[in-house]
Amino acid sequence: MQQNNGNIPAEGIGWIVCGKEHRTGTRLQVRAPFDQSVISDVWQATWTDAQQAVAAAVSGFARTADLGSWERQNILTTVAARLQAEHERFAQTIMREAGKPITAARAEVDRAILTFRVAAEESTRMGGEVLPLDLLPSSAGRWGLSRRFPSGPVLAITPFNFPLNLVAHKLAPAIACGCPVILKPAPQTPLSSWLLVHAILEAGWPAEALAFLPLGNEDTSRLVAEDDRIRVVSFTGSARVGWELKSQAKKKRVLLELGGNAAMIVHNDWPDLEGAAQSAVKGGFGYSGPSCISVQRVVVQQSIFKPFCDAVLSQVEKLQVGDPALDSTDVGPLIRESDAERVETWIDEAIRGGATPLTGGKRNGQMIRPTVLTGTCSTMKVSDEEIFGPVITIEPYENFADATAAVNASRYGLQAGLLTRDAGLIQEAYRTLQVGALIVGDAPTWRLDSMPYGGVKDSGEGREGVRYAMEEMTEPRLLVMALKLNARG
Repeated sequence: MQQNNGNIPAEGIGWIVCGKEHRTGTRLQVRAPFDQSVISDVWQATWTDAQQAVAAAVSGFARTADLGSWERQNILTTVAARLQAEHERFAQTIMREAGKPITAARAEVDRAILTFRVAAEESTRMGGEVLPLDLLPSSAGRWGLSRRFPSGPVLAITPFNFPLNLVAHKLAPAIACGCPVILKPAPQTPLSSWLLVHAILEAGWPAEALAFLPLGNEDTSRLVAEDDRIRVVSFTGSARVGWELKSQAKKKRVLLELGGNAAMIVHNDWPDLEGAAQSAVKGGFGYSGPSCISVQRVVVQQSIFKPFCDAVLSQVEKLQVGDPALDSTDVGPLIRESDAERVETWIDEAIRGGATPLTGGKRNGQMIRPTVLTGTCSTMKVSDEEIFGPVITIEPYENFADATAAVNASRYGLQAGLLTRDAGLIQEAYRTLQVGALIVGDAPTWRLDSMPYGGVKDSGEGREGVRYAMEEMTEPRLLVMALKLNARG
């Protein structure tokens, strides 16, 4: 039976082009991961609809590129205020469609508000620099002005795990620099972004410059490969899909955030072992593990390995697993039963390969009990792949070089955490770890939405974070002035 809490129209949500909502095409159901109840229907757009959206974006670019920074700032500030005013509405929608515990859903809304507020500030700072060009006698009197201009229509492809804030990380920078956007949300979680799109349009962003297109994978790939009117593709999702899209993108600029299997090093000089364990547990099991920087691997100096494991297990036993609507719930369901089955399979494969389960490992439908493994190796999927579930591995090391080598023994490199007070080890880790960011004193899960965010190797290329995403969506243009003034006026 379809449930409706007043947020979503009873007839379901449609695709949006030029501010008009269309309920045509294939009708799909959006189900709550916790109990499989139908939350809403969504109408899937087609290739023809996508072409209409691109044509509108091209037309709208003339308007968005001409908006004053004060106009873009006002729109972004209005959206942030709307999110604040409807905080619980957005949080409840995230909780229901993503299965995210309500406390984590509320925190995501807070982050989205910050993202739009930061974008409002950055919209007035898209400046440039004056360049002296009188470096030779032949260039006397010349000077240059360099500044950034919006590139054009952006195709934003977003994942299910942060259905509001990761959408905000694409839409807010695009608005801040004056680029039209075509949004392709995750099919499992389109409702939060649908609400956000309406908020942006009602804030005054030109209707033709924002489309909401729930597309099938084939039409999405075709849009990337065939339509050169799209200038930038911003994708967050799996490495396999991301690199495939990049190979199809031809001349488009492509920004890829492709996940990881984040590691955390705990050295024996860290004074607060309980706090370290709490960081690992919170970073590894929050939501239910589907975060690109969720703690997946912990490497601990041998002399503190057992007490650290004991402290982690004590923390894990306190976690509440179940209904995401309850404030007390720490770990909710995975987004699909197939994902839970995959996580269970990887756990079982690791155990058959010699790993020891310290706790957890059991599945009940889409729920996986928080799982801690040791005795793993780099060839096991729980160590080598992105598990996107509530599983962490803990392994000992003797020498610090062994710890950094273990972190680097991965095809991913998004963020890493390091708990040590040794400045020399911090510098060594910063120099040698193959990651986009090193978080010292906390888990790799820590992120502030204004900072540059992205990774190396299979974790992608380019950086998100509002100002850095704006750079990806703009291009520099140089003005050279060769106006010699008559000395006699």
